[in-house]
Order: sequence, then structure tokens, then C-alpha cells
Amino acid sequence: MFADTLIAWHARYGRHDLPWQHPRNPYRVWVSEIMLQQTQVATVTGYYQRFMLRFPDVKTLAAAPIDEVLHLWSGLGYYSRARNLHRAAQLVVKEYGSMLPDQPAELMRLPGIGRSTAAAILSLAFDQRATILDGNVKRVLARYFAVDGSPNERSVEQTLWVHAEQCTPQAGFAVYTQAIMDFGATLCTRHDPRCMHCPLQQSCAAFQTGRVAELPSPRKRLERRLRQVVMLLAVNHDGEVLLHCRPPHGIWGGMWTPPQFDSAQDATKFCRSTLFTESVEPQPMAQLRHSFTHFDLEINPVRVRCRGAPAVMEGPEALWYSMRNPARIGLPAPIAILLARLES
Repeated sequence: MFADTLIAWHARYGRHDLPWQHPRNPYRVWVSEIMLQQTQVATVTGYYQRFMLRFPDVKTLAAAPIDEVLHLWSGLGYYSRARNLHRAAQLVVKEYGSMLPDQPAELMRLPGIGRSTAAAILSLAFDQRATILDGNVKRVLARYFAVDGSPNERSVEQTLWVHAEQCTPQAGFAVYTQAIMDFGATLCTRHDPRCMHCPLQQSCAAFQTGRVAELPSPRKRLERRLRQVVMLLAVNHDGEVLLHCRPPHGIWGGMWTPPQFDSAQDATKFCRSTLFTESVEPQPMAQLRHSFTHFDLEINPVRVRCRGAPAVMEGPEALWYSMRNPARIGLPAPIAILLARLES
């Protein structure tokens, strides 16, 4: 009854014209599912279309430089997804003959693909019976079955997996998977769910007991940390800005940012030891704050103008970036904002 109701609802109200649905193939579904991890459809759509124009198939993606992959991911966030997608594409070409595997264990060997993402790919791309449990589905099931506790708790998640498996039908797998994702994203939403339009309200435990607003239970709030850094915007006579490539792991891994320091004094020492500058002290600019999942980053930018030939030369980990003729590299959104401020 649950699956049939959702499938009937989806036929009338579901999303049928998403860019990865036309045409639908394993590669296009895979890329869309990675982009949709922790990101809404409205945000993903434009990025996905630009990504597909440049990387229409897995061979093209695998052969591309990681900088170009990150360039097209810039602004989408959670950049480890792009690095994992690139690594996985290379493995698919090398070990699977450029064909995405259609077995759960093989899919989950690929970087960035977990149990639910693998199931979404198997269901949507191969029409196999596979059970998904993304954030939207967790919310729908937590309300429908009145499951107490945060879905992020292991025991609660295991309970939701059991319900998800029981609700998955024996046919029409791709349609059902899309239906329950759309249902959670557009009707059974986190805030202001449209219960009066819900076809499941008569059998929904949360609705019947007046608990829709409290389910699913929120995760325990952790105290957010504040991290403060200084970023040096070193500008040469051509108006180019010095950027460094960050290590492949960690925050903004593999992306390009200005040199980063713990203090303005450390930035000044770098200027004195490495750059030929017109002034001894870098000049402060307006502060910029950016929020990550578990902490806030406070960026204190300082500006210095270089004279003559800078001692820092371009190489694999450093370049002089021109806003007028930008290189195709990955720039985190806050860094793009800083560079735009500098240009203006």
C-alpha cells in the first residue's frame, strides 16, 4: 500500500524532467547522485548541466585533470565528492572497461559510493530492486512509522533501514525510488510539510498522533567551533594574485586558495622572506566568514603589492591567478568572493 500510494502520487506530482533523467544512463545517474549528496536539486541542476557538457562520459572524466574537475565543482561545496568521483571514474575505466558495475559490492568499492548511493544507482540506472535511505527517505519513514531518535544514531538508522527494505516493492523499482525521494523533497519536507495534501496521512503514525513537527528527532547539537585564519592576497604588477594548491585531503582539499597563516605576523614574515613587496606590512581588508558543517571559518584577508619579479615562481603548487584571464582551477566560493572584492 505504501509503495503503490507513492507511485500513484509521483505519476501526478513527481519530478519527471530532471536533466539526468533525459537521457538516463548509469554514468549520468551516478554523477547526479554524487552531486545530490547533501545538496538540493535546485542547486545541483546548473552545475550538473555544465559538468555534463565538459564530461559527457566516464572516459572523458577519467582523463581530465583534477583541477578542471574541481573548477566545474567550484561553489557546489563538499569538494571531496568531486575528488572521489574523479578517482572512481579512473577505476571504472581501468578495472571495469568503462562500464559502471551493476552489483552493490562492486559499486561500493568505488570512492564516494556508500550503501544508499549504490542502491539509488542500481535502482534508477539498472532498475534493480535496491533499498535507499537518504536524508529525505529517513524523514518520510521516521514520520510514517513514528520512529523516535535522531536518524544519525546508529540504532535508529538500523530501524529505518528495516522499514525501508519492507517498503521497497517487488517491481517498479526505479519509479518507486524516484517517488519516495521526490515525496520527501517536495511534500514531506523538513519544515512546513504539506500534510493536508499527503496521500499517506490516514496511515502516517506521526500525523495521526500529532507528532509531525517533532519527527524525525533532531540530532544533538554540538558546540560550533570558530576557526580564525589570515589569508595573504599578494598582487603583482599585472594584477595577478598568488594562489597555492591545498593538500588533497582536508578542508578544500586540492582547491586553490591564497597562502594561509595563523596570524598577521606569520603573513608578514612570509612577505619578507619570500616576496618582493612595496610595503613591509600587509594591509587588512574586510573580514569574511564561511560556515562548514561543524565549524565557522573566519577569514581575515590582508593585501600586499609585489614589485619586480616575485621570488615565488609558478609550479605544481603555486600560480599567479588572473581575474581577467582565469585559469580553469578549483576555487572555493569564499575565495572567489575575496578575489572579486580585490578586483573591484
